[in-house]
Amino acid sequence: METQKGKTTLGIDENIEALLCYVLGWVTGIVFLALERENKFVRFHAAQSLAAFLPLFVAVIILGVIPFVGWFLSLILSLLTLLLWLFLMFKAFKGEKYKLPIAGDFAEKQSGI
Repeated sequence: METQKGKTTLGIDENIEALLCYVLGWVTGIVFLALERENKFVRFHAAQSLAAFLPLFVAVIILGVIPFVGWFLSLILSLLTLLLWLFLMFKAFKGEKYKLPIAGDFAEKQSGI
């Protein structure tokens, strides 16, 4: 069943729900993939959140275990992740489907776009 643009399973505006997909990174990506069954825009952002932030989370953890250079790289990656997180939330709120290079391809396949 196709939903009308802007409508979601949860009854929240699609741009708000898409923004919420990023709030807790990959965790809210999983939550909204499970909850939102109809809206492809929201499912895209949920899948992209999962595909982008889970590998970044793992990389920061792994780098954080390596003394000195790893700590520095972990800090830099964390700051870049923060900027990406803010940027993607802004784009989702504006109603834009901003596609990241690798994670976006995964998200399109998962959301059926």
